Amino acid sequence: MTTTGRAKQDRIDTADVERLETAVDVLRALDYRQGGAFSRDAVHVVKTVSLLLHWGAVPAALRSRLLTVLADLHNLLGWTEFDIGRRAPARIRFGRALELAAEAGNDSLVANICYRLARLALHHHDVEGGLAHLRRGQAAAHRSGSRRAQAILTVNEAWALAKAGDERAALASLVRAETQFEAADTWAAARPWEAFFGTTDMTAMRGTVLTELAQVVAPRHSDEAIDRLREATGRYGTEMSRSLVLTLIMLAQNHALQGDFDEAVRTGTEAVDLAHDLGSTRPKDRLAPLADLLRENATDSGSRDLLDRIDRYRAEPAP
Repeated sequence: MTTTGRAKQDRIDTADVERLETAVDVLRALDYRQGGAFSRDAVHVVKTVSLLLHWGAVPAALRSRLLTVLADLHNLLGWTEFDIGRRAPARIRFGRALELAAEAGNDSLVANICYRLARLALHHHDVEGGLAHLRRGQAAAHRSGSRRAQAILTVNEAWALAKAGDERAALASLVRAETQFEAADTWAAARPWEAFFGTTDMTAMRGTVLTELAQVVAPRHSDEAIDRLREATGRYGTEMSRSLVLTLIMLAQNHALQGDFDEAVRTGTEAVDLAHDLGSTRPKDRLAPLADLLRENATDSGSRDLLDRIDRYRAEPAP
C-alpha cells in the first residue's frame, strides 16, 4: 500500500471520535455503579486514543476533541486509582489529564480534574492542598462559563472549610454553591465529566458539609444533615451505588452523633452490606468516624455487632 493510501486508511473522522466518547461514557457509568476496580478497561482505550493521536491522520478540526477524549480518560483513570486506594498513580493520571486538557483548551475539563485532585487531597485530610486545587479549578470553571462546574468546586470548598472547622465560611460557600447550581444549564447540556452532579448530588453534598460541621464544630448540624442525607439516599438508584453507600455511611454517623444507635446500626448495616459489592476502598475509610463513635459510645449488642462487621470489612484486601 502506498503512503497516500495508508494515510487515507488511517485518517480519523468524526465517527471515530464519537465511538471513543461513547466508550468513555460507558466506563464512567460503570465506575459510578460498581467502583473503580471495575473500570480498568479504560487503560486499553487510552492506548487506542494515544496511538490515533501519534500515528493516525487527525484533521485539525478534530485534534482538540481527540485530546479531550484522552484527557477525560486519564481523568477517569485517576479517579479509579483513587477509588481503589492508589494515591500516587492517581496523582500521575490527574497530572497527565491536566496537561492534555490544557493542550485541548478545555477549561471545563481542567476544572473537573482540579475538583478530583481536591477530592483526593481531602480524602487524605490535606485541607490546604484541597483548597489550592479548588481555587485553580474555580479559575478554569469561570473561564469555561460552566455554572455546574463552579457549583461542584464551590460545594467542595464548603466541605474543605467544614473540615477545617470554619463554620461561617463553610456555610457561606454552601449557599454560594447552591446559587450557582440553580443558575446552571439543564442536565442535558452538561459536559460528560460533570453531568453526574444533579439535584440529588447537591442535596447529598449539603448533607456532607453539615455532617462535617456536626463532627468538627457542633452536633446541632446533625438534624438538617440527616434530613438532607435521607432525601438523597431515597433518590440514588443502582446507577450511583457508590454514592448511595457513602451517603448511607454519613447518615449512620449522624444518628450515632445524636445517640440514636438503633438507627445508626440499621443504616450502617445497610451501607456495609452494599459496600461489599463495590470495587472501591473509599467506603472503608469513610466508615472510620462511625466506627469510632460505636467504639466509644455503644454498649448494646447491635452496635458491637456492627462494629465487628465494619472492622472485618475494613481489614479485607483491596479490590
